[in-house]
Amino acid sequence: MLSQNTIKVIKSTVPVLEVHGEAITRHFYETMFEHHTELLNIFNHANQKQGRQQAALANMVYTAAQHIDNLGSILPAVRQVAHKHRSLGIVPEQYAIVGTYLLQAIKDVLGDAATDEIITAWSEAYNVIADAFIGIEQEMYTESEHQRGGWKGFRSFKVAKKVKESECITSFYFVPEDGLPIASYEPGHYISIRLHPEGHAFTQIRQYSLSDAPGKPYYRISVKRECAVMERPDGVISTYLHEHITEGSVVELSAPAGDFVLNLEDQRPVVLLSGGVGLTPMISMLNTLVNLEDKRSITFLHATSNGRTHAFREHVNMLAESHEGIQAYYCYTQPTAYDRENAYFHKDGYMDADWLRQMVGEQDATYYLCGPVSFMRAVYTALLAIGVAPDDMHYEFFGPKTSLAPSPENV
Repeated sequence: MLSQNTIKVIKSTVPVLEVHGEAITRHFYETMFEHHTELLNIFNHANQKQGRQQAALANMVYTAAQHIDNLGSILPAVRQVAHKHRSLGIVPEQYAIVGTYLLQAIKDVLGDAATDEIITAWSEAYNVIADAFIGIEQEMYTESEHQRGGWKGFRSFKVAKKVKESECITSFYFVPEDGLPIASYEPGHYISIRLHPEGHAFTQIRQYSLSDAPGKPYYRISVKRECAVMERPDGVISTYLHEHITEGSVVELSAPAGDFVLNLEDQRPVVLLSGGVGLTPMISMLNTLVNLEDKRSITFLHATSNGRTHAFREHVNMLAESHEGIQAYYCYTQPTAYDRENAYFHKDGYMDADWLRQMVGEQDATYYLCGPVSFMRAVYTALLAIGVAPDDMHYEFFGPKTSLAPSPENV
């Protein structure tokens, strides 16, 4: 329990963190990795280079400071991060390392403004927050390990099948190398895959949504090859998976995790909205609802460049044609002449409020969103504009969490 004085001091640093938060987290990661290179086997290097991880941590620290007098209010965010930590194999000892370098970064960046009183208060606050993470993560490790087919850490899986779904997305079917059962999961969950690409000094871990319904003897992920764009290089792991992982290859996977899941108890209509490879958890949700013979109305809305990049189109169309309650509509931002001739899509361009109003009307439904941040931000704003309540929208980020709330710069 934090003292009132500690809470007061932490609250007083909120304006400073708003201004200097990312400078602190950038310096934190630089110094921590300099002294603990082994942690580079865990952290996503691409997110570090793009500044996404630094921004996410800065936002987390800022939010914790804002709510230091009521940390229970940020437990949903803590649990979301804890799922990721469990999938990465984070251990309690690593929290002490993080605490040491985070406090040092606050001192280094703020200089004389970081008084002894402020550092002491943040040390106490960090320990309380770290204990909350550790406690939740230990519960998750125990649950993961002791469920039927479960395990702790990473387990060896063999690629049973590799299927090209579009010009940029390929599916990988994984079966356990030991032949034992595998843990079930909820539609929307992801797994972590750990690889050590040739020529790289450190192992690389990435999270990929499971793209099929649970209850199968395999895990399936469907991976987009992330090609170089301007100054951003090719994706290390996506490229390695596409070029070097073949049927028979062995990889390491952690047990399914995540908090973006389909609510099977809510019987309202379901609207699944995705952009690009963000359709992978939506396919898992759609397949699950079909397998359960769920009677809810389902609207599947997907945006992609064109027919060449559109994965699972035939599969979704087949489900829509054979199930009266399923409707599927597609937006192509760069349709080809072939797409136009064959009427492969329903809207030329991006999803917007007017089109969404036509597709979903004013029905009381639950909405699931996944895709690039720019796509989700635009769709989230459009859904708000047509009267959808924020509590009825559920979304997943492929990477560090950010905010979808409209702001002057992104409205």
